[in-house]
Amino acid sequence: MNQKKSFWKQLVKQRTLCLMALLPVIVIIIFKYVPMYGILIAFKNYKAAKGVWGSAWLDPVYKNYATFFKNVNCVHIIWNTLKIGVLTLLFTFPMPIIFALLLNELRGKYYKRVVQTISYIPHFISIVVVCSMLNGFGSTTGFFNDIRAFFGAARVDMNNGSTYFLPLYIGSAIWQGVGWGSIIYLSALSNVDTSLYDVANIDGANRWQKVKHIVFPSILPTTTIMLIMNVGNVLNSDYTKILLMQNSTNMSDLETIATFVYRQGIVEGKFSYSTAVNLFVSIICFALVFGANMITRRIDPENSMW
Repeated sequence: MNQKKSFWKQLVKQRTLCLMALLPVIVIIIFKYVPMYGILIAFKNYKAAKGVWGSAWLDPVYKNYATFFKNVNCVHIIWNTLKIGVLTLLFTFPMPIIFALLLNELRGKYYKRVVQTISYIPHFISIVVVCSMLNGFGSTTGFFNDIRAFFGAARVDMNNGSTYFLPLYIGSAIWQGVGWGSIIYLSALSNVDTSLYDVANIDGANRWQKVKHIVFPSILPTTTIMLIMNVGNVLNSDYTKILLMQNSTNMSDLETIATFVYRQGIVEGKFSYSTAVNLFVSIICFALVFGANMITRRIDPENSMW
């Protein structure tokens, strides 16, 4: 009884914060939790006219999964998705951290703000515009080939085939996300106790020693949480960018689970099939996040998500 009274007492005491959080919670419930019943169509012969509840169950209920795993391109699609996701994580995740550490070492206040502001701009550029830039720069007469020619390399059409897809895809992802992604690490760095730097100066520590023994430990919890969350997105490639970068010469080589789901669900109208494949991806992503968190708990329980 006392616990209940304490709960309601705290609720009344913090009523302003609760009212502020009420609208976002309602939005999340309506748009995130209520539609979750729609995953049932992964196990049904879904007909839009009959609706989710009116459509008949598949026989067997795992028919869509059997169809997907029997697809001759299944292994190729999963491998492409893993390759793109893992390489993107390896190259894009550390970049905002490195950029934040470099910005943190700048002493010019106004210069630091200007660099920060400029680094944020690519995040707000439409992916359609980015892909148009990549297509233009990657052409035989484009900017990237001008650089190659300057160093004596032959001009090539980077949009032809899949040879240059990963450098263009990952490079543009770094360019768009490095500044925006550094915000959370800069926030963590701003909370570092400045007295630690004073003590380090007295001990004669150089810059690298300060970064190693003061800065790194201060952003480690934030970095760990972000890594756990990013591991869960390994299979969720940016299908919009991939679709825009695809053409007749590389379409089969660049097919991923996300683009496969798009083609099956939106283009061909196979809603049950595409939902089943996407549900499979969601389960794997959850398992990756859960596994990453369990590993973190074993290494350092204080930095785990739960």
